[in-house]
Amino acid sequence: MLILSRKSGESLLINEEIEIKIIEVSGDKVKIGIEAPKNVKILRKELSQTMESNKASAAAMNPKKLFDMLNDMKKDD
Repeated sequence: MLILSRKSGESLLINEEIEIKIIEVSGDKVKIGIEAPKNVKILRKELSQTMESNKASAAAMNPKKLFDMLNDMKKDD
């Protein structure tokens, strides 16, 4: 892992096509701006982890049980 110190207004380049700019530093929060080609996917790590967890849960779901549960919900309406 590369660790750098940057001040507000400074930036860094990744592969000459992605720029990460420090917008503001306030207390323990840092606002960053990212300029990257549209084909570069950018996600917050916690969102990516949630998506992976949801995929794993969905893959483990038994389709018949899900179908039965949905039918039971319709009956209650």
